[in-house]
Amino acid sequence: MRQVPRMRLRPAALAVLCTLLAACGASSAPAGGDAPQLRREGRWLVDAQDRVVLLHGVNLVWKNAPYVPPDTAAGFAGADADWLAAHGFNSARIGVLWVGVTPAAPGVVDRGYLDAWDRVIGLLAARRIWMLFDFHQDMLGPIYQGEGVPDWAVEQLVGNLTTTLGAPTLGFPFNYFTPQLSQAYDRLWADSGSVRDGFRDAWVAVARRWKDQPYSMGYNLFNEPWAGLEYPLCLIPLLGCPAHDANELQPFYEYALAGIRAVDPHNMVWFESEPQGSSIGTPKGFTPVAGETQLGYSFHDYCPLAALTQAVQLGLLDALPVSATCDIFNAMSLDEARDQAQRMNAVELLTEFGASDDLAILRQTTAAADARLIGWQYWQYKNWADPTTTSQESGAQGLFADDADLSTAKTDKLRVLVRTFPQATAGIPEELSFDPDSGAFHYRYAPREARGPTRIFVPVALHYPSGYAVTVSGARVVSAANATTLELENADGAQEVIVDVRAQ
Repeated sequence: MRQVPRMRLRPAALAVLCTLLAACGASSAPAGGDAPQLRREGRWLVDAQDRVVLLHGVNLVWKNAPYVPPDTAAGFAGADADWLAAHGFNSARIGVLWVGVTPAAPGVVDRGYLDAWDRVIGLLAARRIWMLFDFHQDMLGPIYQGEGVPDWAVEQLVGNLTTTLGAPTLGFPFNYFTPQLSQAYDRLWADSGSVRDGFRDAWVAVARRWKDQPYSMGYNLFNEPWAGLEYPLCLIPLLGCPAHDANELQPFYEYALAGIRAVDPHNMVWFESEPQGSSIGTPKGFTPVAGETQLGYSFHDYCPLAALTQAVQLGLLDALPVSATCDIFNAMSLDEARDQAQRMNAVELLTEFGASDDLAILRQTTAAADARLIGWQYWQYKNWADPTTTSQESGAQGLFADDADLSTAKTDKLRVLVRTFPQATAGIPEELSFDPDSGAFHYRYAPREARGPTRIFVPVALHYPSGYAVTVSGARVVSAANATTLELENADGAQEVIVDVRAQ
């Protein structure tokens, strides 16, 4: 068989592939309570100036010990924070891992680990980049060839299937589909002892440390919570596995939420569902939490086409058996996320997508998010020798050909991801579109009172090298010509603001 670069196969995409083929059943010190932080207002994220904030960001997750990126060119330094801000990325999902917070025992916090993250957090806050704290994990821990959950917890999750059959050795993401790992996740959701207490206490430590952190947008409780032995149900259209959310995840999350609220009554807390059904939009089952107004719904969208395309490249298929478009999957994923967020009184955010150099998939996903006015965070900023990916050799998931050299940014990929978009709106968004080929941008919103102007990021160097022209009604431009931040002040009495940007 011909050799091709290995590429990332997300578990959701792999599961759909299996179904289709029938192949497998600044300082980061507290700011005294006046810190700028995001809040939920209806279906929107709102800043301290009462402006609706739309997020375009990246994931920053260092999965290897010591579970925080080093201060090096290949890690994350001031130049990286500058690069993100210059390219309009106004948010980052940062992997402050459970295994880093309490590595040795439940409730025993590694203060040095939190100190190490302060450096990165300070760099991001100084550039006004919103941060989502993320307990990231994949396949629990090393015994299952994964990472993120402390060994002391994983040891208690090992069940009879692992002791009888042995730990699976198929790697990422294939171990997800083994009974050994699925049983371990079932044991996690059912635990009522030191594991659940330890999870809560680790989040309490994070919340206590950064509850007043400027540019915080809260806590993403658990990345990709696998549904356990019931995972095949999650892929059934119109059925899914909402009972997993309602009966297993929600109690697990609410226990941690109660701990967080004891030390941080204000910051947002984000629930996340299992990864398979999230990517194809099968039904979800989260419900409102009594007395809670600051919930977010984190979801992922990995188009199954990516797995099919990679299967062709790997020689597993001669040709695609389905139409080569992600549009239908994106529509189902994003629409279900909007519905789930509404049903649980939350705001949704696409916290992972991409992990690929496939520009067609990136175009379709970002366009679908624009059309639904949903923010996103691309997976991921750099490849960072990710141990739970199949793209280490090709580096397809990152934005650079060489993690240590920012000049190796993948320009064609940036032309899709670096977009003209409204970072903060003095009003309610109603319509948004952007054409990465022509640079044509269209935005419509209903103005409302706010304590700051509408701010639209415009990537001049990338999309408008000869400058741009603005047409606007219902507001006036108050920024300089061809500024990278287009600022608008609403006109008195305006009922609607419409702004168009075109390349000159």
